Amino acid sequence: MGSTTKETPEMIPITVEFSGGLEMLFSNKAKHSISIPSKNPTSKSPINIGHFIRYLVDNLITDDRTDLFVLEDHLRPGILVLINDADWELEGEEEYEIQSGDTILFVSTLHGG
Repeated sequence: MGSTTKETPEMIPITVEFSGGLEMLFSNKAKHSISIPSKNPTSKSPINIGHFIRYLVDNLITDDRTDLFVLEDHLRPGILVLINDADWELEGEEEYEIQSGDTILFVSTLHGG
């Protein structure tokens, strides 16, 4: 017999950190230890940074000003991303597949005047 219940996605634990003012968009908390689905819900491919950014907007951001974090479904220019202390450009940017235990840091370089 086939199962009629929805399969629970496998979750992976990661740490996400925000700095440079971004923490105000995420409950004024700089560090979050969370578990995220290991797969993109639509394509079933491993979750990558691009999917994770959308996940953050849908699930973790608490401020209505999402445009301070994303523009047109991509990370806003002026935000640096470090994956396990390495620049995300060295890791493939949005295509990097998130691994269990990763630490992902978002740092805003945008400052008001």
